[in-house]
Amino acid sequence: MSIAPKTSNISVIIPTLNEADNLGATLGPLQNIAGLEIIVVDGGSSDATINIAEAAGARVITSRPGRSYQQNSGAAAATCEILLFLHADTLLPARFTQLIHACLNQDTVAAGAFSLSINMAGVAIKFIETLANCRAKLLQLPYGDQALFMTRENFTKTGGFPEIEIMEDFALVSKLRKMGRIETLPDTVITSNRRWQKLGIFRTTLINQAIIIGYLLGRSPTSLASWYRISSKAR
Repeated sequence: MSIAPKTSNISVIIPTLNEADNLGATLGPLQNIAGLEIIVVDGGSSDATINIAEAAGARVITSRPGRSYQQNSGAAAATCEILLFLHADTLLPARFTQLIHACLNQDTVAAGAFSLSINMAGVAIKFIETLANCRAKLLQLPYGDQALFMTRENFTKTGGFPEIEIMEDFALVSKLRKMGRIETLPDTVITSNRRWQKLGIFRTTLINQAIIIGYLLGRSPTSLASWYRISSKAR
């Protein structure tokens, strides 16, 4: 297992596809942080995503659409020792660079993530956040919306994200767990509530759990992704 020196820089890799409504808020706090490389990997946006990324000083590269392909392309282009995979609608906590360095300098840690906070009020959504954070901490199984981070060395040893249409974050973390502990920090990322607003809390949760169960039962990621697209259409 690799240990990141405290002076390591961080490459932030953000996959995008028509994220003009969210990307500016995500990139804003990242500007002017010393030693931070920001890579936006676009999957073919038809809106102002690329213009927003370039205006914020991010390096923009293109890839075939799909988070696994885009994140692997970003990792291949990155120049820093630490890789941080960030969704375009997710805000990082303050002092995230120091938190990441401190986490990865523990010799038993293979990778890390942050606790989850959804930008939505209500008892039901807070209950879902609590369940997600308990899963991440107790099972060492954070998901991609919690901003996964690891050293380039460990990422390379796993072979990167499996190039599948869905559950790529689950598959990568499962491989990283064999290399060491997956640490979920108490500091939170704040992710957009757009999925929950579009489909409703109950339906979104049901779809997410069905996808996980299907994956664990051996259903192909291609068929699961197809079912997810159909199930996630607003009614």
